[in-house]
Amino acid sequence: MYSIKEIFYTLQGEGIHAGRPAVFCRFSGCNLWTGREQDRETAVCTFCDTDFVGVGPDGGKFATPTELAEAVASRWPGGAGGRPFVVCTGGEPLLQLDEAAIDALHARGFEVAVETNGTQPIPRGLDWVCVSPKADAALVVSGGDELKLVYPQPKALPEQFLGLDFRHWLLQPLDGPELATATRAAVAYCLAHPQWRLSVQTHKVIGVR
Repeated sequence: MYSIKEIFYTLQGEGIHAGRPAVFCRFSGCNLWTGREQDRETAVCTFCDTDFVGVGPDGGKFATPTELAEAVASRWPGGAGGRPFVVCTGGEPLLQLDEAAIDALHARGFEVAVETNGTQPIPRGLDWVCVSPKADAALVVSGGDELKLVYPQPKALPEQFLGLDFRHWLLQPLDGPELATATRAAVAYCLAHPQWRLSVQTHKVIGVR
């Protein structure tokens, strides 16, 4: 059984694929925060900006990989060209996303990406792995396509991750009341350390979901 908060078609807002049309499949639940505001201060991740609790009107519970893949495929515009692209996110998608679901999505022509906190093993078959480390959360994923670090995190400094095996290194300013300050700090860090690239949450700027 897969518990899905929401499935929707939009533009990827951040990271290397920013601007690319994608179906987002948001899995319910996370291992670093319950999603309840009363628990935020004691959570491992205290700055999450996403509602991943329960199922929403465009989510649901899917008993089989085939049912989940069919729901994802129904959101992709038919006959529009381009390879279908699905971003499996959360919460923490790898608490639920498995090889059977990935195979079912591939069978419907999808390129399958995951956005994970890196604390769960990576299943076979993913086409794109984006890891967003969180302070005080032990990584079990040591490589992938994209490391996207929310910045600044005093206990998760960029230099801590340089021994890992990623193709792309991104800093994303921490959203919130101090966003402008965080953005300036991230820009300065990228300029001083050109291995890193700035990631901006463009979906919030242009007003898409």
